[in-house]
Amino acid sequence: MYIQSHFAETRPEELHRIIRENPLGALVTQSATGLDADHLPFEFDPDVGTHGLLSAHLARANTLWQRCPTGTQVMVIFRGAQAYVSPSWYPSKHEAHRQVPTWNYQVVHAHGVLTVHDDERFVRRIIARLTRRHEATEPRPWKMGDSAPEYIDSLVRNIVGIEIAITSLVGKAKLSQNREARDRLSAADTLNARGHEELAGLMRNASAKS
Repeated sequence: MYIQSHFAETRPEELHRIIRENPLGALVTQSATGLDADHLPFEFDPDVGTHGLLSAHLARANTLWQRCPTGTQVMVIFRGAQAYVSPSWYPSKHEAHRQVPTWNYQVVHAHGVLTVHDDERFVRRIIARLTRRHEATEPRPWKMGDSAPEYIDSLVRNIVGIEIAITSLVGKAKLSQNREARDRLSAADTLNARGHEELAGLMRNASAKS
């Protein structure tokens, strides 16, 4: 990924936040059949290994776990807040017509090594963790025990688990750090008014970098 120095995001806590708040990752793989990508919800544990551990599950019918055996190097892309930015939102545009449209965004590339778990106990654990996390805000959180055991058993048999030991995290936060403060803040105000509150807040807190 091409990253200009002023857009580089290297803070571990921010990289971890982007992954946690945007858990649907694009798992990019390369095998004998070519380049592929699968979109999967991941669990992230930053305390395992040097850079953390990603866990997920996929349908047994998905040949990824056969095409990319344990030990395969992979990459997962996590995309955070993003939106189009018009030069018309910059005060300086009306003084010197030297601005163009752009797109602001946050993204993290997690590089790592894949491990395949064709193991019912592992699959049940990852499903339980994902369920607890994403059902936590529901008035009556769903749990695996709410469904008939034979139904859950049939589903689990058709699922394969995976883990990715992260070897590096590469982050980019393009938040108009290369613009004058007045332009960046004006664009943030417009984005906020149009429903992009998260990106607007990030832009307001971004500092100019050389």
